[in-house]
Amino acid sequence: MTISLRVSPILLLLVTGTGCIKQALVNGQIEGTRKASVAFDTIGDWEMAYNAASAGIIQFEGMHVLSPDNQDALFMLSKAYAGFAYGFAEDEMEAAEDAGDRALADYHRKRAIRAYGRAIAYGQELWDKRGITGFTEAQASDSGLRAWLDQNFTEASDAADIFWIGYAWLARTNLMKDDAEAVANLFVAVAILEKAVALDPGYNQYSGLIVLGAYHARTASAEPEEGKVLFEKAIEATGRKSLLVLFNYATRYACAKADAALYTKLLEEVIAAEDPDPALRLTNTIAQRKARRWLSPDRMFNACSIEPVTDTAPAGGS
Repeated sequence: MTISLRVSPILLLLVTGTGCIKQALVNGQIEGTRKASVAFDTIGDWEMAYNAASAGIIQFEGMHVLSPDNQDALFMLSKAYAGFAYGFAEDEMEAAEDAGDRALADYHRKRAIRAYGRAIAYGQELWDKRGITGFTEAQASDSGLRAWLDQNFTEASDAADIFWIGYAWLARTNLMKDDAEAVANLFVAVAILEKAVALDPGYNQYSGLIVLGAYHARTASAEPEEGKVLFEKAIEATGRKSLLVLFNYATRYACAKADAALYTKLLEEVIAAEDPDPALRLTNTIAQRKARRWLSPDRMFNACSIEPVTDTAPAGGS
């Protein structure tokens, strides 16, 4: 008697492909989470967003362990660490500075530096997964780096995969001003950011223009007028709905120029704004928190040599 051993194709798939199915499920979850992450930007509660950002990073760290080749996970980790460093670690650093607690401020500064470092590392890992190599060698010169960027990133969609490395690199250097090597390599961040803007100037609500504007207007002896042009472009493009543009315009350009009137006007506009764009609630909330801090007389004077603007008109005057 002959017994036919027929196995269902579906059962065979389940038995032999369990690992593949799990991997597909993990990858699907990562892809869906990246697509849904835009909802995070609509949260206007800073404390809630802080907790959510911390938990989200841990979640994606775990997803990266489960799916180390997944490019969406690497992108989200790079972006999340950079955003966490600016929106939360640096925020607490500034609060500690204003409270006069130098030790606590230094602790949060180091947290931000580490987070920016992880943003850079995951961004470079993403490049590796895309088969893009030679970044370290390209850093030998500014011209060589720019040629390497032109060769490897050619589509508007590439702006997302390079912006967060450039931004994190620049922001980290800003916190490491006493590190000569870090400052000497600042050109790397600038080249990457300029390439991202060339590919897609509108990426992430024109963030490239904002960051480069802040870079050029970092001091009066830098290129503040170039920074002003970039800020004005970003303001026009966002319709004054992105309060981070106005905040950086004040604390970089107006600060560098010691323009008290412009500085105060811009920061007061940021504080007075009432939910100008629901899609930007989180970044606008962060801008408002920072604007209140930067309007304090001590910070105005210590950071920008600006005295608070007061009404000097004589009593009873017209």
